[in-house]
Amino acid sequence: MLRFFKDILDAAKEGGAKKLAAPCAEKKDMDLLSKAVGSGLIIPCLIGDGKAIEGMLKGLPLASLEHEIMEEKDPDKALGRSIMLVREGRADMLMQGSVDHQMLMDAVMDARNGLRKGKLTSYVSIFQLPKPEKLILVTDTFINNNPTLAEKQLILEHAVRLADILGIDAPKVAALAAIEQINLNIPSTVDAAILSKMSERKQFGKAIVEGPLDIDCALSEAAAARKGLRSVVTGNVDIYLVPEIDTGHLLAEALVFFGRLETAGAIMGTTNPVILNVPFVSEENRIVEIAIAALMCRKGEDHA
Repeated sequence: MLRFFKDILDAAKEGGAKKLAAPCAEKKDMDLLSKAVGSGLIIPCLIGDGKAIEGMLKGLPLASLEHEIMEEKDPDKALGRSIMLVREGRADMLMQGSVDHQMLMDAVMDARNGLRKGKLTSYVSIFQLPKPEKLILVTDTFINNNPTLAEKQLILEHAVRLADILGIDAPKVAALAAIEQINLNIPSTVDAAILSKMSERKQFGKAIVEGPLDIDCALSEAAAARKGLRSVVTGNVDIYLVPEIDTGHLLAEALVFFGRLETAGAIMGTTNPVILNVPFVSEENRIVEIAIAALMCRKGEDHA
């Protein structure tokens, strides 16, 4: 099991460099790509204005390292060409670069020419806990606004697959809600209870889902015991499944800005890894996201 971001980086390097398609990359992207190439994680293919790209590369280590430049000045065409490289197997992963988020997601989710694998994509935030020393996953923190129960099932399946990639064999999942009791007037508690029952029927493989759980019961076995809850999940959670995007996004930002936790993340549900520009992920940890994408490539279709 990987416990630190450094473990992710080390594990990704063992698999050899992957080909990364980057449309319309900016200067800050070039700095990141220089580090990733220098670490042996990727070989980038930069799609955009060739002269502008060469200008950005001046003085950077990447200029003398292995890379490829494809001329395409039109941003829409650069994105389309990048996705085609991935679809054709000439690149292993896609990086957002300076492409607008909605434009990127529309292109990725296009049923005919995109990278969508199933009905839904989701975003999983990964946090590095100092104590206990472990990685935790929180989902969905960036993409799905108000998922239905069926969509929560897919979001959870995605997170379980990512947990497996990170070496978490039987993840313990907290299906979060406002309270720990089932209340028919609070839909998130009902959804959590159903997902928990599905887990009992082994519909999520080895994952153990407990819910509904409020945050104190999820974090503390003692708090759960005071409320009459006994579970192997309480106080030892690997995956936190949130009820909707407000909770997920705010929780992720609170952990970063108040809790000072390190975070990286991954989009799930695509044929190949797609690396997004997520505002609460630091520039320093974007290389961890490239490493996660490289690990996902090694797992093949198991990541999607």
